[in-house]
Amino acid sequence: MADSKRIAVIGAGLMGHGIAQVFAIHGHPVSLLDVNADALAKARESIRANLTLMARRGIGDAADIEPAVGRISVTQDLEEAASGAEFAIEAVSEQLELKQGIFQALDAVCRSDTVLATNTSVISITEIAEKARNKERIVGTHFWNPPYLIPLVEVIPGKRSSQQAMDSAFELLKSVGKHPVRVKKDVPGFVGNRLQHALWREAISIVENDIADAATVDEVIKMGFGLRLPFLGPMENADMVGLDLTLQIHDYILRHLERSSKPSPLLQRKVEARELGFKTEVGFQEWSPERIEESREGLLHQLLRSVAHRSEE
Repeated sequence: MADSKRIAVIGAGLMGHGIAQVFAIHGHPVSLLDVNADALAKARESIRANLTLMARRGIGDAADIEPAVGRISVTQDLEEAASGAEFAIEAVSEQLELKQGIFQALDAVCRSDTVLATNTSVISITEIAEKARNKERIVGTHFWNPPYLIPLVEVIPGKRSSQQAMDSAFELLKSVGKHPVRVKKDVPGFVGNRLQHALWREAISIVENDIADAATVDEVIKMGFGLRLPFLGPMENADMVGLDLTLQIHDYILRHLERSSKPSPLLQRKVEARELGFKTEVGFQEWSPERIEESREGLLHQLLRSVAHRSEE
């Protein structure tokens, strides 16, 4: 286990309690804060359930579950959560003013050497740090959902972030089994979400222009190039097939791809019609409760298989 550091996690929701789990299972005492008492009440039980499921799949030891859960304290008081922390990470909803207020408060109550991190997936780190005095210690650490199964964490600098804060966050994340990567510039969406939503824009455009239906788009990805992605990223793939061939293909196809800077009209119409996907059982496709459960369970078990495979290597 890594050298023990006191960790504060601000926000106990979907991402926050999973991030707390990552640190607690690696021996760190964690103070988990949320203004919602129900979220705090559910957090440790959710973590216990996650760790139990992982242990059943051979990921970790069942004997470590209760000690890990025991390292997590919960509170609704920010000063109580953060004043003694050596690393604090915010994981609240994607509202800029809310995040700015949290970092202004964290900067005021935390030790001078505490690194402050935000789990935002798209918002500028520089803007989030705007109201804090000591902007140099604020960095981005973008975990992916679920954070205890997906290894990647993007580490992003704001304009005022120090190299020391970046290095400290990177090394801490590496020590708890994550796969941190350094992003060079603070741009909307960083790396992962820029790539992901470029794909989504084209996928929605294909459906909108009646080239293929939604199920077929997903089938093409799942049964085609998606199978290569865990082993062969696009940059390596371009080098593999040859940059001369890549140039020839781009010279022809790029003019035909979706390049709108605004959301798809089809997407806008569906949202206006309250066709929101799993939430309403209809989106680009129709979803019965059984299909929704099958999709979620299938993803979870695929991720568990992937983590188990990595742990065996």
